[in-house]
Amino acid sequence: MTQDKTYDLFIIGGGINGCGIARDASGRGLSVFLAEQNDLASGTSSASTKLIHGGLRYLEHYEFRLVREALIEREVLLKSAPHIIWPLRFVLPHHDGLRPRFLLRMGLFLYDHLGGRKILPPTRTVDLTSDVTGQPLKNDFVVGYEYSDCWVEDARLVALSARDAANRGAVIRTRTKCTAARREGGLWKIDIARDGKVETITAKALVNAGGPWVSNVLGSVIGRNDPDRIRMVKGSHIVVDRLYDHDRCYIFQNADGRICFAIPYEQNFTLIGTTDKDHTGDPGKPEISDEETDYLLNAVSEYFRMPVTREQLRWAYSGIRPLYDDGASKAQEATRDYVLKLDKPEGAAPVLSIFGGKITTARKLAEAALAELKPFFPAMKGEWTAKASLPGGDFPWHEVEQRIAALQKAYSFLKPAVIRRLFRAYGTEAERILEGARFASDLGESFGPISEREIAHLREKEWAETADDILWRRSKLGLHMKPQEQQALRDYMEGGKAKPKAKSRTKETS
Repeated sequence: MTQDKTYDLFIIGGGINGCGIARDASGRGLSVFLAEQNDLASGTSSASTKLIHGGLRYLEHYEFRLVREALIEREVLLKSAPHIIWPLRFVLPHHDGLRPRFLLRMGLFLYDHLGGRKILPPTRTVDLTSDVTGQPLKNDFVVGYEYSDCWVEDARLVALSARDAANRGAVIRTRTKCTAARREGGLWKIDIARDGKVETITAKALVNAGGPWVSNVLGSVIGRNDPDRIRMVKGSHIVVDRLYDHDRCYIFQNADGRICFAIPYEQNFTLIGTTDKDHTGDPGKPEISDEETDYLLNAVSEYFRMPVTREQLRWAYSGIRPLYDDGASKAQEATRDYVLKLDKPEGAAPVLSIFGGKITTARKLAEAALAELKPFFPAMKGEWTAKASLPGGDFPWHEVEQRIAALQKAYSFLKPAVIRRLFRAYGTEAERILEGARFASDLGESFGPISEREIAHLREKEWAETADDILWRRSKLGLHMKPQEQQALRDYMEGGKAKPKAKSRTKETS
């Protein structure tokens, strides 16, 4: 079946780059169709270290433009989605055998001043012998430096970008695979398939935001014989039982020149990452290796007073960074900057392929992508996303706590922790999920911490179709729910077995 409508842009890929471009383009008046072969953020975009950061170590590779752009973006993004993005303080202990103090101070001076910081507090020197951040560390570490970056719920950033695109007219199709794309009469004809149903979509321009599949799309979908290549670099993380009680993060220097983060995570855990390993094979099924697990455990155990062991492991995940192959000898030295490749034969429809990029600079990447495409759409409106909020983020960034307190007062029948989680996930839209409820039972069936009302929101507004979409991408409730609660949710999402009895459900929610 061929649709009659001709879209301006057809976007392949529902990660942060694809959804970010869809959002920006829709807001500029372009008609957009986006297809994602799996769930939104099912690949690289849900497997990051969850940071909005400048990338302190990139200064050593002289990537000053990338670092400056990323540093500026921290506060732009914080203002746009303060419910899912918030400030963090990082402690960098000085290690006598590695980078000297003057080099760290110089790097942090640049970090403080390259990006025109206005909201985030500056670097300070920390006496680790007396400061609370020194307590979990070995006695060898006496001086450290504390600086600012931000946290982001990465997969939620993707979902909210898609939401905003859809609100502005974009068509978002998940679990829809692009099987072929061909140029005909100055347009693109793109074949898409879901559940055996095939459609053909017509578009004036094609954006290949396939992430780790970007080269595959150029080759097997578009049919190019010499597609630009990516360097697939695997980054793995582990989640362990909470290692310390304060709210600061650590950035540790490793003997191999790399760095490793230890970050408070999901209240009860610590997130440790990341690795840099070249990856071959299927980009859709990366898994942490025993070698990577040992590397991360050993890296943080060099610093913490108590060794971190496999017995403390609770979860692990891996993602593939689809970096442009710049010929760097080491995976950690390959550029993290984005590269845009425009193919526009005379008189033929253009295709723009996206290589690399970071969660932090995805908004700027979208602007750069549309600048490349502007000659084909001269009536396209100008840039707009720098001062626009994402769904649920339409409030001042510094009002998070008072907004949570007001919601707790209005819905006092729910535990404060439940209200906090809902606001941190949905911002001002949490009120819409809870609207009219006077008792926990008014929210419908409950599965541990999540109610039927919230599930309905995720299905209707955020393209959630399976339990895993909810447990591991729209949230990280998979870390908090018992196996039987997870199974009950799976059965409910699949329309299978009977729901659990209301009495026990109400107790879990209230």
